[in-house]
Amino acid sequence: MNNRVIPVGPWHSVLGEGPIWSADLQAIFWVDIVSGVIHKYHPPSYEYSFREMGEMVGAIVFSDDGRIVTALRSGFAFLDWATGKLEPITDPEAHLPDNRFNDGKCDPAGRFWAGTMHVNEIPDSGNLYRMGSDLKAALVIPGVTVSNGLAWHTEGHTMYYIDSPTRKVMAYAFNMETGDLSHPREIIRFLDSDGYPDGMTIDAENKLWIAHWGGWQVSRWDPETGKKLFRLDLPVEKVTSCVFGGPRLQDLYMTTASIGLPEDGRQPLAGQLFVWRESGFEGVKANVFKFPNL
Repeated sequence: MNNRVIPVGPWHSVLGEGPIWSADLQAIFWVDIVSGVIHKYHPPSYEYSFREMGEMVGAIVFSDDGRIVTALRSGFAFLDWATGKLEPITDPEAHLPDNRFNDGKCDPAGRFWAGTMHVNEIPDSGNLYRMGSDLKAALVIPGVTVSNGLAWHTEGHTMYYIDSPTRKVMAYAFNMETGDLSHPREIIRFLDSDGYPDGMTIDAENKLWIAHWGGWQVSRWDPETGKKLFRLDLPVEKVTSCVFGGPRLQDLYMTTASIGLPEDGRQPLAGQLFVWRESGFEGVKANVFKFPNL
């Protein structure tokens, strides 16, 4: 194993995804999509807890009123972590029962972006939505296959987006006030040997960190030049997402998956959460979902 990368705890996910760091709680949260579980780990105290959603959960974000906002198979919902109580918000795909939410994040203005996909990955069956403080989900990008990584430039003028089977990272001009996208352009294309781009985060230098599904790595890229700057090897094939955490946002947490792998011990750490502590790189705080006048 790369001696910089270590597993965090004994918890295995079937399809670990969506890591998000709470600066307020100094805790890392992540989901197991297939098992419908949200995990929480507090490194300073080694305390671990979880909540079972009873259905697939694609992503979570924090809100400025203290609740968690979830993107479930049944749509968006608020979660009270202390009680485990869910409060449904809206389901933009109630008419598409075979779709589920996948990755999602908040933009700098506090809107929750989350994308869907067909459970059998039927091409062009998913969509990317944007939910604002009015709690209505607007369709932004239709006809995606596996909606995945999202990130925003720290100055807010650009959004980056991944539809995994395309092997591309796209950049869009981003209107902070309206959330509208324009001028799409391809900035990164994966080789077949790289696997597929999955989840993504951005660091304080506005470089992109991309998890490689089927590629055994997380990589750092310059979105201005499209050049790959750095490769961090992991001992598992299916790396799903990454985020910076820790007191100085210099610990890189990475989720992985065990789904579809043989149970012969070839990848005994598949599905675990990994961390590269004191990476020497600095992340940015997670954007939170914002309500009016809060």
